[in-house]
Amino acid sequence: MLVEQKQPSMGRRGLVVGNYCHDVLIRNEVVVGETLGGAASFISNVLDGVSIRCDLVCKVGSDFAYSVSHPSIVVPTSPTTLFHAFFDSGSEGEGVADRVLKRVRFCGAIEPSDLPESRFDFGMAVGVAGEILPETLERMLDICEVVFVDIQALIRVFDSGDGTVRLVGLKESGFFHLLPRIGFLKASAEEAPYVDVEEARKWCCVLITNGEKGCTLFWKDGEMQILPFPAVQIDPTGAGDSFLGGFVAGLVQGLAVLDAALLGNLFGSLTVGQIGLPKFELRLLQRVKDEVQRRKMQCLSCCEDSNGDLKFAKPAGHQQFHSSLAAAKLMSVAPLHECLRNSSPRAVEQGIPQCSGQQKLLVNPVYEEPIQSVEGTQ
Repeated sequence: MLVEQKQPSMGRRGLVVGNYCHDVLIRNEVVVGETLGGAASFISNVLDGVSIRCDLVCKVGSDFAYSVSHPSIVVPTSPTTLFHAFFDSGSEGEGVADRVLKRVRFCGAIEPSDLPESRFDFGMAVGVAGEILPETLERMLDICEVVFVDIQALIRVFDSGDGTVRLVGLKESGFFHLLPRIGFLKASAEEAPYVDVEEARKWCCVLITNGEKGCTLFWKDGEMQILPFPAVQIDPTGAGDSFLGGFVAGLVQGLAVLDAALLGNLFGSLTVGQIGLPKFELRLLQRVKDEVQRRKMQCLSCCEDSNGDLKFAKPAGHQQFHSSLAAAKLMSVAPLHECLRNSSPRAVEQGIPQCSGQQKLLVNPVYEEPIQSVEGTQ
């Protein structure tokens, strides 16, 4: 049966597990950007923005190029995980992948012994490069009241030759036996066929993101499509991660499940409009926090049942909450002078314009890895 989940509380912190990465973005075989990557970076960016306390467990090499607010475990004998993300401007339309990923370097796995001894109100297993082991996820399930899992942490495999990312079914991943203990499982529309949503929804809530179409939630007794927010897509990298961060932030702040999914859609839409890690304007974040608090007060009794378990029913005023968040998004354009904040050291030294929080564009790249063509990798 579906795991009964309690509303995470504001008073305790969360645990986010997944490595930071260096991402190189390539369009039509031309490097268009180098950014801080890894789901943990996008998720912590959202959680920090809305003042949700969290601890991060992530590993990087001594070559890690960015300044971050959460410390990492530095592995002096390994390089930071590096991805090359290939985008094809002609690959548009339903059912067509908008990028091909290659894992060029791998820092290493996060072991159960790397996790804190503390207990946490919620945990997020958000690896991107195979760094989360089954035993590590099992340890998270032991020390966290509820665990949110991004399916990419479980089903990605990597070509032994060029590192191209491929997917395997959840049942063949080595993680399937842990499904009954997972609270929420998030997947993209492209990843969903590897999950067996009909089976997974018997055990946990499944969130399927679908780009400009928003997302759909599946649980044991029902499903619901959640409205999207309009966006001009520049870089889809991290949109699903920001969605998950926004969704968790909504639950932690007391929103109903379906309202929290709206908050996830909002942050996903904000992310695709920038290259790399997005910079959220402070006025926007404050407006969002005000709207969330107002919504929470409207729905004090609609989030949980008498046992404190989460409700999945669509609460009254859901559409109005969407409209309020859409209005807040209109103030989302960050001033240029704020965009240099948290830039990579070399980019700042060389005066490279930074159009979002952690990126560089086209000038003197840090990484000299040869760019391999994606021909024949589909």
